[in-house]
Amino acid sequence: MSESTMPAESFGRTVIGRAPRAAARRRGGVSFAPRWTRALKSVVVVLAAVFFLLPIAYLAMVSFMRPDDILSDRVVPSGLSWQNWSSAFDRFPVVDYLRNSLIVAAAAMVIALLIAIPANYAMARLRAGGKNIMTVIVSAYVAPPIVAIVPLFILVRKVGLMDSLVGLSLVEGLMVVPVAIWLLDDFFRNVPEEIDEAAQIDGCGPIATLVRVVLPLVAPGVVAVGIVSFILVYNDFLIPLMLSYSESTQTLPVGISLMQGGREVMYGQMAAASFTGMIPVYLLALFMQRWLIGGLTQGSVK
Repeated sequence: MSESTMPAESFGRTVIGRAPRAAARRRGGVSFAPRWTRALKSVVVVLAAVFFLLPIAYLAMVSFMRPDDILSDRVVPSGLSWQNWSSAFDRFPVVDYLRNSLIVAAAAMVIALLIAIPANYAMARLRAGGKNIMTVIVSAYVAPPIVAIVPLFILVRKVGLMDSLVGLSLVEGLMVVPVAIWLLDDFFRNVPEEIDEAAQIDGCGPIATLVRVVLPLVAPGVVAVGIVSFILVYNDFLIPLMLSYSESTQTLPVGISLMQGGREVMYGQMAAASFTGMIPVYLLALFMQRWLIGGLTQGSVK
């Protein structure tokens, strides 16, 4: 009998009987979908972690491989050996390279922030530079560094800062200024202008307003941009290669490139030095993770 010809009482019982089953299916679908979503997210996170950690794990393995294992293209070493580590630190001043990298990166970060912070405040509040100033600033960083290396070499040599940590820090800091200005732009523009007006009513000038009022509000962004600038300078290879030629001023990337024998490349020693150079950056990112993520997230919200 079809639903159109069955009695009203029977039809009502049929509809009432179907309703709980439909509700149960809906409840089952609602509880079933999140489990699949959570499982899919977990799989994606695990795959991403493996993708990013696998090269680091292989680098650590190569640093403990014997030379024969490295040349035989082994993925897993036949035995662990500290020979590469002891050879890298005995034959090359790895500690000095690492110290120079940290000094140059820290000094360049400070120089970049000292220029970028007032520049961003002037552009956001005083409307300095016009509408296209940010495009002009960022375009200076888009050009390959090799384009400017010869003029920089001549200029640094003429002012007497060749092969010095001061000259290297100054050039690296100026090179990373466009990135710092670009990243800090949203942080300053997201601060309400009413705060500046209130500070001016209390008698603060532009400099006092920047230092006492605006800067504490954008502090997470300043820390995040400082970390990014530090890492960019720390990993740079071309500028230190051209502006430093003694072991007392060479940075770690340049020092690693020099680990070559007469007829062979010292892959094990290079892996040991590279792994050593990764430790400060990872520790910095680990301890400053809250500031880094919070600052970059704050700057991305309009």
